[in-house]
Amino acid sequence: MSSVNKVVLAYSGGLDTSVIVKWLQEEYNCEVVTFTADIGQGEEVEPARAKAEALGVKEIYIDDLREEYARDFVFPMFRANTIYEGEYLLGTSIARPLIAKRLIEIANETGANTISHGATGKGNDQVRFELGAYALKPGIKVIAPWREWDLNSRDKLMEYCEKHNIPVEMKRGKKSPFSMDANLLHISYEGGNLEDPWSEAEDDMWRWTVSPEEAPDEPLYMTIRYEKGDIVAIDGEDMSAATVIEYLNKVAGAHGVGRLDIVENRYVGMKSRGCYETPAGTVMMKAHRAIESITLDREVAHMKDELMPKYAKLIYNGYWWAPERLMLQAAIDQTQDVVNGDVRIKLYKGSVSVVGRQSADSLFDANIATFDDDGGAYNQADAEGFIKLNALRLRIAANKGRDIL
Repeated sequence: MSSVNKVVLAYSGGLDTSVIVKWLQEEYNCEVVTFTADIGQGEEVEPARAKAEALGVKEIYIDDLREEYARDFVFPMFRANTIYEGEYLLGTSIARPLIAKRLIEIANETGANTISHGATGKGNDQVRFELGAYALKPGIKVIAPWREWDLNSRDKLMEYCEKHNIPVEMKRGKKSPFSMDANLLHISYEGGNLEDPWSEAEDDMWRWTVSPEEAPDEPLYMTIRYEKGDIVAIDGEDMSAATVIEYLNKVAGAHGVGRLDIVENRYVGMKSRGCYETPAGTVMMKAHRAIESITLDREVAHMKDELMPKYAKLIYNGYWWAPERLMLQAAIDQTQDVVNGDVRIKLYKGSVSVVGRQSADSLFDANIATFDDDGGAYNQADAEGFIKLNALRLRIAANKGRDIL
C-alpha cells in the first residue's frame, strides 16, 4: 500500500465514487485526484466539484469532453452500424475508452502512479477501464475498491456514507438510488426492482423520453445530412457532432423514441438486466443504414454487416484500444467516403421510420429498377444464365442422388 503515492479516480459524485474517495484516503493514506468528465450528463458535473472539495480533494479535474466523445468515439462506432446482441447501442461501453485515456493523461500530468474507478467486480466496466489503461500505460497501478472492500451492497454503502457524513442524493424517495450511468449517448438504469427480470420498469424512472403512449399525436419529420458517414446537418442547419446528439436526444425523446429494456450477457459471465434510453442513437442507427443502402456496393455493405458483430463485441468487452479494433475501424472508415447525402426521417410515438433518401453518390438506378418499360436498360433474359450458373451445384448434387427432403 505504501507504493501508492497518488491516485487518479474516475469520479461521478454519486454514491459509489463518493465512498471511494474517503475509502482511498483512509485505506491507502494517499492523495486522491478526482476526474469528472462532462460527456453529456449535464447537471451531474458541477455538483461533483463541490462534493470532491467537501471530501478534502485538492486536485479536481472537470473536463468538457463532449465533442471529443461524440467525434472520436460515438460517430466512428455508428459508422459500423454497431449493435450488441441485436438491441444494445453500447452507450456505456463506448464511453469507457475515453475515460481510460483521460485517466492516464491526468496520471501523467500529476505524477500519480495509480488510477481507480467505481466499477464493481461483477460488471464489464472494470474490464473496459483497465484494459484501456494497461494498453495506454502498461506500468500503471489500478485500485478497484469493489474487489477489495466489504461494502458489498448498496445498503452498506449508505451506512458508510452516514458514518462518514457523506451526503447522498436520494432518487424519488427510494430506499437507495438506482445505479445509473449518463452520458451524451444514453442513460442506463440498474438495481432496485430492475433486478427482477419480470418486473416492469416504473414510469417515473425514465428521464429523457416520454412514454410512446404520451408522445405527440402528430409525427415529426426531419432531414439528416451525411458526409463521409457522419451527420453534419439536420434540417439544413450545420451541427457539430455533440450538438447533433444533443438535438436528436431532445426531439426523439419528446416523441417516445429510444427506450430499451434488456437482459444482456456480460463479459465477466453473468446475465444482467438493464434499462436504457438512447433517443439519438436510435435515430442515428436507422438513418445511417438508410444512406448506406443507396451509396454502398452490395458486397461492401454485406461485409460490413458481417464484421459488425465482432466489432460490437470488441467494444462491449473493452477492446477499443486493441489492434484488432483499430484494424476493423480502418476497414469500416474506408467504406464511408461515398456515404454522403440526405435521409428523411419520421418520428411517431416511439417509432423511427425512414421515408426518403437521396445522394449524389447513389448507386440506385431508377432506369434499371423500374417495373415500367426500361427502354432496354436491362435485358431480363440475362437472368436465366445467372440462375442456371448459381443452380449448377444444386443440380449436380440432385443428379448424384443427394436427398434434401
